[in-house]
Amino acid sequence: MKHRLPTFLLLMFCLVSCAQVENSPPIQTPASKSYSTELVVPDVEIPWGMVFLPNGSLLYTEKEGKLIRFQYGEKQEISGLPTTYVRGQGGLMGLALHPDFENNKRIYFAMATPNEDASGGNTGIYSATLLGNALKDVNMLYKAEPDTKKGVHFGSRIVFDSEGYLYFSIGDRGNRDENPQDITRDNGKIYRLNDDGSIPKDNPFVGVKGAKEAIYSYGHRNPQGLTLHPITVDLWEHEHGPRGGDEINIIEAGKNYGWPKITYGENYSGTSITKNRSLPGMEQPFYYWVPSIATSGMAFITSNKYPEWKGSLLVGSLKKTYLERLTIRNNNVIAREKIADGIGRVRDVIIGPNGYIHIAVEFEGIYRLKPNK
Repeated sequence: MKHRLPTFLLLMFCLVSCAQVENSPPIQTPASKSYSTELVVPDVEIPWGMVFLPNGSLLYTEKEGKLIRFQYGEKQEISGLPTTYVRGQGGLMGLALHPDFENNKRIYFAMATPNEDASGGNTGIYSATLLGNALKDVNMLYKAEPDTKKGVHFGSRIVFDSEGYLYFSIGDRGNRDENPQDITRDNGKIYRLNDDGSIPKDNPFVGVKGAKEAIYSYGHRNPQGLTLHPITVDLWEHEHGPRGGDEINIIEAGKNYGWPKITYGENYSGTSITKNRSLPGMEQPFYYWVPSIATSGMAFITSNKYPEWKGSLLVGSLKKTYLERLTIRNNNVIAREKIADGIGRVRDVIIGPNGYIHIAVEFEGIYRLKPNK
């Protein structure tokens, strides 16, 4: 018996110290649903980004390197995409329309892009003209360096702000010890460009010796959510933490968001990454999850279709297989609710022009959330 006691104590210590207690407020599951889910686009393996075109058709990306237009119940693959580097988490990812799309027909997309001999790759940001069912005048606006065979943390979401600047995210590409905290290196950053790929003169690191001047903020792990607040037009971002520590951040020019010097997460093995939850000169998240939900896609509810939800923030969960609705008051998350619980791995969420919430779900398709009458 004298040899069992230390083992027992060690086991109890592990159970207590390794367990991750959910941070507040705890998420709620409604007793009844005020909505139904309708599968609009079936049989999609890994949808990644989606936008509605002015004519009401839906344009979406598939990770394996397909761009699809869906209209009148039919799918049409768009030709003219560059070669996609499909590896691990990498592939064809975020998608956005130019603010003046109705006139210039320009679209923007993020794609894991191979080097010349396909021995490695990194995230590239492209623009192209959508003419019918083909892309023309395809231009690569930015490509992160260096190429690597690692199959993790490509990012990548794209959004335009109210002034026409293009923002995009790229993850740390699995090199947390070098990339996120170094502004002379790509990866682990939010970037800002003009719509033609040139660098805005007021970017925070313009003129800083050796800096990647497209960088807007740094210290990020793997951001897969970008959206604008509908009232303040601030740029909101979320990113994957490791084991715990998924974050929502409000992005400001030149700020350091801490990864991996500060984090609320830990290694997947349960060991510590750092003891630091805060350090001078590093931003605290607006909100964080412990344990992780594996965040992907985000949108504010601006539609009158859901009057009780208006103003809430929606965040997709890959791991927990639901859409999370966060109620925000006075700059604090005061309530969390599971939406479409068990629907599958939620990769993206947008509000369509008709006001309905649309949810892209891996190995299922794209759903529409319809309020009950």
